[in-house]
Formats: sequence, structure tokens, C-alpha cells
Amino acid sequence: MRYLPAAFLGMSLVFSTSAQAECTSPNFNDWLGTFKADASAAGLTPALLERTLGELQPDAAVIQRDRSQQVFAQDFLTFATKKVSSNRLSLGKTNLKKHAALFKRIEQAYGVPAPVLTALWGLETDFGAVTGDFSTLRSLLTLAHDCRRPEMFRTELLSALQLVQKGDLTPAKMRGAWAGEIGQLQFLASRYDQYAVDFNDDGHRDLIHTSADALASGANMLKANGWRAGEPWLQAVQVPAKMDWSLARLDNKLPLEDWATQGVSDVDGSPLSGSGSAALLLPMGRNGPAFLAYPNFDVFLQWNESTVYSATAAYFATRLAGAPALRKGNAPVALLSTFETKQLQAKLQAQGLSISKVDGIIGEETREAVRQAQQKLGLPVDGYPDPELLARL
Repeated sequence: MRYLPAAFLGMSLVFSTSAQAECTSPNFNDWLGTFKADASAAGLTPALLERTLGELQPDAAVIQRDRSQQVFAQDFLTFATKKVSSNRLSLGKTNLKKHAALFKRIEQAYGVPAPVLTALWGLETDFGAVTGDFSTLRSLLTLAHDCRRPEMFRTELLSALQLVQKGDLTPAKMRGAWAGEIGQLQFLASRYDQYAVDFNDDGHRDLIHTSADALASGANMLKANGWRAGEPWLQAVQVPAKMDWSLARLDNKLPLEDWATQGVSDVDGSPLSGSGSAALLLPMGRNGPAFLAYPNFDVFLQWNESTVYSATAAYFATRLAGAPALRKGNAPVALLSTFETKQLQAKLQAQGLSISKVDGIIGEETREAVRQAQQKLGLPVDGYPDPELLARL
């Protein structure tokens, strides 16, 4: 599957389809000459640059894909129900059993449990079955030349060329997703070089063909970015009909007893058990599904900054670990269309609230602006926009 979110600690990245949509890219030949000179100054040999880039031209299909990303405009229930399908759950459980010994070794080395890695493996490439067939170098060349995010992809193109020069990969083997991610867990080139490990001891860091290397490398990155061994990541809960909804923010971790005082209970209605602190995650507001998001959930957000993707991946991992199916919430959620969400974002922006992208995606920036508007208008401050808020604005 291929969608890309933005903060890109990890594999997949999300980009606005509106920001810089009307910019103009430079003349390709002029740009390429400058890039080659800069790459040579960075230590890449002229011979390698000529061999790898000499015949490449921008790929119009990559630009088209980049301009049409809307998958994260889906609401959480729609996205999670589609992605955590019965077939994917079944395949995930099969892979957990098939690779049990490997997962045990990985957890001993990095502290990351098998269900977490399996969930990410399943969402990113259907357990290695769909890694993409775009030329990585051509994709990165295209996006580095394009005017929208040239610096980001220029860095990735340089990293990809360095992987070739080091002998980790050949241009022919570097085929993957349209935005340049490589392998069974869709690493960007810079992250490949930083986190890839040779876990089967064959002398190569092969994240494309070797599941052991790919999964261990994913665990290595999760650990480097704060994974806490032996701790939970996400727990489905029930919320009461009324509570202080403004407390439900990812940056507000409270002891579990505080959430119990607010009326939050286990998903089956029993009192909360366990210890530690967590944030209350309401991906569709006070009427939709509810979760306690522990510190390890923040690591999912570093893998992919989209709340919808990260909540889906973390929920998938809990299902693989034995948790029950998703509870839809207390009441039907009144949804805005993508067009209506863009209208709402524009209205929030016009009122001086922090909205950098009018893209129809309800990310954390939009949720915070919604909270401020809800507070001002005397509405429940749950951070999720609905038709009433749009009408009041």
C-alpha cells in the first residue's frame, strides 16, 4: 500500500496536496548539472553519477501520484476497518507463527514485540508481498527536481546514491514505492543507511529480499526512537457520555487513576487496571472509538506522523496480540466531507488559528485549532470537527 505522511522519521511520509501546488520547477538539465556538482563535492564519484543518473529523466507518473494523495482524509473507522481486514489479520497471525523464532531473537535484541513489527510489516507491504516497482533513483530524482519539496528529496537522492557507492544496493535492485521508499518496511534511503542491520549474518543489509534484515531493522529504528521494552502502546477503552473532553490530547499523559476518575473504563466496562500514564486518544471525537495511548504510541507517530495511520497500526498490533475487535464508540459520528473539512480549515485559518495546510486532512494541527474554536464557541472540546462546528464558524 502506498501513502506517505510527513515527519519522516520512518518509512512512510504525508504531504499536502495544496501547498506549493502552483510552483514551477527549474530547467531539468540545468538542475541536474548543479546536482551532480554538489553530489561530487559530497564524495560521490563522477563515474557513479554518470552511470546512475546519466540517462534518467523525471517520471510524470510520480508527479501525478504526489499530487493526488488523499488517503489520510478518510476517517479512522473507515481507514482502520479497511486496513485491518480479516484477511490481513489472518495473514498476520500466520506470519507470527511462521517466524516465531526470528521474532523472539529480534525482541531479545531490541525489545520490540512481534505484534508491533508484524502490524507495520502488514500495513506497509502486505508482509513483503507488495514492495513497489518504481525505480527508486528515478523517483527520487523526479521529486528532488520538482519544486514542492526539493531539499527533502535531494537529501534522499544523495543517500540513495551513497548506498550504491557503498555497495549496499545496485540501481537495478532499488525498486520500490513511488516516493522512494525501499524494502519490506519501506525505509527511505537515509533511514536505510542509518538503521539497516544484517540480522541473518550473510554480509549484506538487504531490506528488500530478506525478512530477517527488514524486521530487525524496523525494530532497531523503533528502539532508537524511544520504544520502551515490555510496556503497552495502545489500549481500547470506553468513555462516559460527559467528561472534561479538553483533557483528551496526545500531549496530555495522565496517570490511569486520573482517567478512571473521569469515568474512563476498560473496553468491556470494567475498571481500568494497570499502572503508568497515558493520553486519551479520541481519533473521531467523543462519540467515536477511544484509546489510552501510552508513551510507546509516540514511537508509532515517529514512524508515521498521521494520527489515522498510527492509530490503525497500533490497533492492528493489539489485535495480533489478542485484543478484541474495534468498538465503534458511544454514538454515530457526524462526519464532514473532505470538501467541508477544507472549508472548516479555511475558516479556522481566517480566524487566525494555526492552519498551515488547507488539505481536508484532520491532523494534529487541525485538531488543536478545532479545540480552540470549540472552547470559544462553548462546544465540547474534543478536537474533532463536525457539521455543528462548521455551521457555527
